[in-house]
Amino acid sequence: MTHYVLQAEDVAIHYGGVKAVDGVALTLEKGQIRGLIGPNGAGKSTVIDAITGRRRLTRGKVQLLGEDVSALGVVERRMRGLSRSFQRTSIFGQMTVYRQIELASHKMGVKDSAADAEAVLKELDLWPMRDTAADDLGYGEQRRLDLGLALVGRPTVLLLDEPMAGLSVKESLDLAQHLKKLTSSWDVSVLLVEHDMDVVFGISDVVTVFELGRVIASGSPAEVRANPRVREAYLGSAA
Repeated sequence: MTHYVLQAEDVAIHYGGVKAVDGVALTLEKGQIRGLIGPNGAGKSTVIDAITGRRRLTRGKVQLLGEDVSALGVVERRMRGLSRSFQRTSIFGQMTVYRQIELASHKMGVKDSAADAEAVLKELDLWPMRDTAADDLGYGEQRRLDLGLALVGRPTVLLLDEPMAGLSVKESLDLAQHLKKLTSSWDVSVLLVEHDMDVVFGISDVVTVFELGRVIASGSPAEVRANPRVREAYLGSAA
């Protein structure tokens, strides 16, 4: 029997007659990366909001490590190991790299926030820049710093909403490799919403395709690429 670190069952979010998400089921295994793709407005970010507690479920259930967390708020889910990042970075420009990671760790209640901050920054190759103000970093480094804020306290599950947005090809590939490394070195499982198909198909173990609030396909990158409906509806000739 497979034990999932994260399981969403029949998740639905309706706004009156609008079904933003309708009957979505998703799972994550330990150390797995699941990529979520689909056209704008397909419901990908809404699903992440539902899983993290930012949206009230119309129906369905979210389980973290076998515990039903559907009734818990955002902070409570984060304290239990469910973390996320947003399309826009949440860093503080005037604060040094080290200080904001250490402060976030302290706010999380980590006993040794200094050691936690050091581990995060070293994992993301940001330790040499620890005394640099965030505004003085390159954009790719700022994206890694934003990822670092989501990693304090060593979460079990990491939900990322377009972490490659605005990055160059080289920066995207660099961040993708850091994500892939985290799944093995820190046992982090990742749910990744991303428009960069090279990244999604390059690092995901499983890819799930959304359309109009529902899942239309799910499987290995090769299976999804070969799916006729996906090719017609989303990937097109680029598949």
